[in-house]
Amino acid sequence: MDSSIAHSPRQTGDLKHAFLYTRKGFWLITGVLLAVLLLSIGAAVSFGQVEIPISQSYRILLYHMTGIQIGDVQELSSGSFVDIIWKIRFPRVLMAMLIGMGLTLCGTIMQAAVQNPLADPYILGISSGASLGATFAILVGFGSLGVLAQTGIAFWAFAGAVGASLLVMILASAGGKMTSVKLVLSGMVINALCTAFANFIVYLANNAEGIKTVTFWTMGSLAASGWSKLPLVAVFTLGASLFFMLQSRILNTMLLGDEAAVTLGINLSACRRWYMVLTALVTGVMVSACGMIGFVGLIIPHVVRGMVGSDHRRLLPAAVLSGAIFLVWADVLARTIVPNVELPIGIITALIGAPLFMYMLVKKGYAFGGKS
Repeated sequence: MDSSIAHSPRQTGDLKHAFLYTRKGFWLITGVLLAVLLLSIGAAVSFGQVEIPISQSYRILLYHMTGIQIGDVQELSSGSFVDIIWKIRFPRVLMAMLIGMGLTLCGTIMQAAVQNPLADPYILGISSGASLGATFAILVGFGSLGVLAQTGIAFWAFAGAVGASLLVMILASAGGKMTSVKLVLSGMVINALCTAFANFIVYLANNAEGIKTVTFWTMGSLAASGWSKLPLVAVFTLGASLFFMLQSRILNTMLLGDEAAVTLGINLSACRRWYMVLTALVTGVMVSACGMIGFVGLIIPHVVRGMVGSDHRRLLPAAVLSGAIFLVWADVLARTIVPNVELPIGIITALIGAPLFMYMLVKKGYAFGGKS
């Protein structure tokens, strides 16, 4: 085989994957992911302690979203099944979709920004910082701070996420040039520090109800999802996804390194700072809505990068759709894997993500920006 073909960017791995690196292959896989996501949303509302036929779930959703009637209008507009699907499960499934998109987006951006495949909000301590802020707001309170007390847990979760990201960047920059290894190690330190402070607050607090709420943040759960929480998460997640998709050229340049960026006239240092702030903002909002959910932003970008390549014009759309699908079904497992018990979704993502990551490291020898 000609060496120029064997080593071309689109042929970095097995030739059987070459089609996925083409424009037609990208649109095919994106279309398939979008169709799977839509089908998953309709199917996921059927599973739970009360089993509902999937066909009826689709008809109820279709009627309430579009007004199209397939079947008896009374059955589609009222009744226990309608209340369960439209008021409880559907907003929860939509929240799982948005959180999956947001976590995967943040993980993909961080991996490019710091040029490290281990980067994600959970590993770099940003999720722990957001959780610390939420814990402080719940158990200590801010009644004496007037207007700030009215901004809610989301503000304090965001403040904790931004503070953690700043500490990571400061610590990684101390003593010389910031490197990817120092960023990961700094993230681990900040993660442990934020977790320790949060546990200290919980230990000293004399608030049984507040401690239960904090447990929700630390283990991750979508049980409290509702229509009222969706708009804030949707605005930040979808807005950030659109923004970063328009930043694909800069993200691709980050993979080449700082020296290549200088020749192209791009200030990667400033871009990294802004990207870290934006990902901290999105992470803070997500943690305020559902708590800490690990491994999604770490694993999904790896899997998708192996299918569509490292070009962020293809990677970002495919990754956010894959993350949404993954968390929708992870939530279904959390609701159904143990009869009459709902597990925290963070447990499910860790049980799936950790072994998968170990497999990728041991068997595939995964390299950042490439394939095995």
